[in-house]
Amino acid sequence: MEKKLEGSKKTLKAKPKKKKTASKKTLVIVESPAKAKTIEKYLGHRKYEVLASMGHLRDLPKSQFGIDIENDFAPKYINIRGKGDLIKSLKKEAKNAEKIYLASDPDREGEAIAWHLAYLLGIDDKKKCRIVFNEITKPAINEAVKAPRTINLNLVDAQQARRMLDRIVGYKLSPLLWRKIKKGLSAGRVQSVTVKIICDREREIRAFIPEEYWTIDLNFKCEARKCTLATELAMVDGKKIAVTSEESAARIKKDLQHQQFVVEEVKKSERRRKPPAPFTTSSLQQDAARKLGFTSRRTMMIAQQLYEGVNVGKKGPVGLITYMRTDSTRIAELAQNEARNYITEKFGPAYMPGKPPVYTAKKDAQDAHEAVRPTDITLTPPLIEGFLSKEQFKLYRLIWQRFLASQMTAAVYDTMGIIIKGGIYTAKTAGSVLRFAGFTAVYDDADKKKEKDIILPEVFAGDVMKLQKVLPEQHFTEPPPRYNDASIVKTLEEKGIGRPSTYAPIIETILGRGYVVRRDKKFEPTELGFIVLDMLEQYFKNIVDAKFTAELENSLDKIADGMMDKNNLLAEFYSPFATTLEKAEEEIGHVDIPEEVSDVRCEKCGRLMVVKQGRFSKFLACPGFPECRNTKPILKDTGAKCPKCGGRVVERHTKRGRIFYGCENYPKCDFVSWDAPLADKVCDECGTNMFQHRYKNGKVVLYCGNENCKTRKDHPINEEIKKMKVKSADKSVKKA
Repeated sequence: MEKKLEGSKKTLKAKPKKKKTASKKTLVIVESPAKAKTIEKYLGHRKYEVLASMGHLRDLPKSQFGIDIENDFAPKYINIRGKGDLIKSLKKEAKNAEKIYLASDPDREGEAIAWHLAYLLGIDDKKKCRIVFNEITKPAINEAVKAPRTINLNLVDAQQARRMLDRIVGYKLSPLLWRKIKKGLSAGRVQSVTVKIICDREREIRAFIPEEYWTIDLNFKCEARKCTLATELAMVDGKKIAVTSEESAARIKKDLQHQQFVVEEVKKSERRRKPPAPFTTSSLQQDAARKLGFTSRRTMMIAQQLYEGVNVGKKGPVGLITYMRTDSTRIAELAQNEARNYITEKFGPAYMPGKPPVYTAKKDAQDAHEAVRPTDITLTPPLIEGFLSKEQFKLYRLIWQRFLASQMTAAVYDTMGIIIKGGIYTAKTAGSVLRFAGFTAVYDDADKKKEKDIILPEVFAGDVMKLQKVLPEQHFTEPPPRYNDASIVKTLEEKGIGRPSTYAPIIETILGRGYVVRRDKKFEPTELGFIVLDMLEQYFKNIVDAKFTAELENSLDKIADGMMDKNNLLAEFYSPFATTLEKAEEEIGHVDIPEEVSDVRCEKCGRLMVVKQGRFSKFLACPGFPECRNTKPILKDTGAKCPKCGGRVVERHTKRGRIFYGCENYPKCDFVSWDAPLADKVCDECGTNMFQHRYKNGKVVLYCGNENCKTRKDHPINEEIKKMKVKSADKSVKKA
């Protein structure tokens, strides 16, 4: 098109319209697809593209040591096998991006992932390319994008130092175990200490000798007040009672009958029970193990899902909790204010303390992130239950309740203590009544059993008490319990072994190596675990020394804070370690693992099969391996008969180690049961063996194994459980 200018013969051609070029986006790289989906929703897909690195993309090689000891411990990193296409895809997107933000997890591991990404994508590590956030919510993400920072090389050095220390121990010490004991073994820096802790407890249990002791309960009647009172004999001649034999108990019982008893003191007071702190990684794993029966690994896996984001209907993917790897009990002011508003609205002003509570973290806490809490207190568990799996709901509810409770007032109890005296004997009892629920309206502290009201009759000092019954009861001291998921994590934390992100991997590693087994939710060391530990204790005391390991953890913290050089730490560790390794190579002969020979013959080659230790239980294997690879499970006879075919009911194990019961004639007979059969109890109606089912509250019910018979009855133990609960509640009140 031409346009003629007035008064001129010249013509101007109209300029062609420029084609609009697509505007470049900002690339954000996170670790997981679930997190990427949630974050992209908050940032908007028009300006941002969010991709996942699927964790680490570079690491030390598996096939070689990968550390140049002579060249300042220089690591040799390679691209992880199978991630080549992903790396190419990320590089391609990075070339077309206007900006690149590295948004891996806000911890040392996440910082190292960002550092490796920067190397692969050609990003200068001095450039502000790193964004971090403690929770995946829109305000937190937008705030992070506004304040990018450089990669923290101190945190990267701390992660590299840990990785190289573990590589030195694993790749130098494990081959020694292969040569001296058997192939496939491994030794780890923190795993070996954990195995020692479990083995030491097992030795305590095996060496334990039970000691007899007696308690004496006294039942009184007060004629003046028309009431009865149950107490426990507490002191004899001003000293704490110590009855160690039936003869002593009988002598005291006889002497008590001749005493005149009077109420010496009635003490009434108020007791306040403070709420627990919000969850750290350790306390979350402990509580989930105690209350939900979750392993540490399962707890962290589900917590990761809640952190990264769950689709909650119209809202789409929402990050439900803050970052779950933390040792801090600190809470953001905004979150505290939201909780206080919620408490006032839903419970009333009486449930809200005057000032927001402050909880002190343990002495060596890094305090890098907040405590584990819900990102939005108004997203109550019932409100989003329909969008969560059963396990997600249980864990979210636990986190939500604990956080809300931590911001509430204390529970208040009215307590009463009664002391009754007769001659040289002193009996005591105590009771309490909940006057104000406080935080217990939401959450019951995991470290204490749920407290029930124990109401005592109204008696007064000087009241005469008539002794009605003397009830001596024999007891025996018990050995220390084996560690479970909750107690081993608590012990590791107390001893300073590992850090929040390492507890679950430590447990999974020692289980996977066959050094310990999880039986009835408790850890038992295997014979292999003892053999390996004995060797390490003899030649590598530092490796299995809890104090030395804790000091190394503190040194890693110093590197993260910029107060120590990683190469100095590695040199201090490696020099004596290498000397000891050389000495052990020369002095240790081959260690034979004694094999238990069974009376079962291999049906393939005729040899007597031997007992081997598997990951969860023992099994039979042919000693002719590798020529003969025949194996079979060891079937533990329960003594009960199968209700379907009359065969033996035997104990079996699932792939995860859980015990169940089934017919020996499987697969011809398909009878299976989670409940244990009772060899000495049969149904009165049809003669079939009874089975016992144990409920979570401890109650046990017996039922007939014959599916056509409806016989059910209470187990006698239920009455004992009731008595024990009453005594336990009594003792807890007395201690308080």
